[in-house]
Amino acid sequence: MDAMDRAGRRSGTAEGVPLVDLAAAHAEVAEAVRAGFDRVLDGTAFIGGEEVREFEREYARFSGLAHCVGVANGTDAVELALRASGVRPGDEVVLPANTFIATAGAAARAGARPVLVDCLPDSYLIDPQQALDAVGPATRAVVPVHLYGQCAAAAELAARLPQRVRVVEDAAQSQGASRDGRPPGRGGIAATSFYPGKNLGAYGDAGAVLTDDAELADRVRLLANHGSRSKYLHEAAGFNSRLDALQAVVLRAKLERLAEGNAARRDAAARYHLLLAELAEAGRVVRPVAAEGNVHVWHLYVLRVPGADRDAVVGKLNAAGLGAAVHYPVPIHRTPAFAELGYGPGAFPHAERAAGEILSLPLFPQIRADQQEQVVRALTEALG
Repeated sequence: MDAMDRAGRRSGTAEGVPLVDLAAAHAEVAEAVRAGFDRVLDGTAFIGGEEVREFEREYARFSGLAHCVGVANGTDAVELALRASGVRPGDEVVLPANTFIATAGAAARAGARPVLVDCLPDSYLIDPQQALDAVGPATRAVVPVHLYGQCAAAAELAARLPQRVRVVEDAAQSQGASRDGRPPGRGGIAATSFYPGKNLGAYGDAGAVLTDDAELADRVRLLANHGSRSKYLHEAAGFNSRLDALQAVVLRAKLERLAEGNAARRDAAARYHLLLAELAEAGRVVRPVAAEGNVHVWHLYVLRVPGADRDAVVGKLNAAGLGAAVHYPVPIHRTPAFAELGYGPGAFPHAERAAGEILSLPLFPQIRADQQEQVVRALTEALG
């Protein structure tokens, strides 16, 4: 975690506004978490157990799906969803260039080759037509990333893809979101992350896979437990990716407040939209948009600053004690880790333009109107 992230996670004061206020989030659930930790410590069921089972049931119900399988982290969740969907070494997986590296990393860990496509210029979600055009004989899955709190066109992709190609949704940033009434994973499979800064965040790494398909859920659970349903009997080459009970306690406590928190994020996003209206009319910023049909949960409030030195703007905000970050500054094809894919500069112009211009403003359920006003004043000064 870099200095900017550490500063962004401190509780807000009169002088500053964090990017994400984890201290405020903890204060709301501290008593429930302590009581839950006591239950786990007294019962000594540290891996799995009743707390994990209850969380899986509760989060599946919240998500509108039949099955939730808790796993160790969001990256594992994507890999497990891909492997359960039939992705094997040598296959290709289509995914957007503008995503956190874990999406591509999960495909690579499953032995597949990531095939990258561009994003839409306004929502930054995967371009469905480009994804369809990228499908070839070796394609086994397409991974629409539900970015910043809203859903990509997963249902459209599923309806138009060949039957042999599965849609595996990366829903790490869309807990509680939906598109045209459809939650992530409906009719297929989705992976999510409970990294501490997410809308539903644990106190460490955690994740889950969601699906209505009992066979897919069973396959994920098998692979996440060393390929075993019973001790020392291993049916497949899996690995160890299990949700621990202490994290399940935290997630259960926070889940009770998730819908309310998402509503507060929507209110805060609407307030930013109004506060930024003058800058937007002047062409100094481009405000985020919600794609048609989306119920947005605003994991991040991401705007563009065309014509400005974005890194300098972020630096000025941070120097003023205001949380600001970039999600994400380097598209997948420009990272050394995936240089071997062979994409050159200009391969994905929308993703590359976004990477150079976007920045994320502080946004969390407890943010106050005066804090947002402070952020926008500082942004206006930073833009000059």
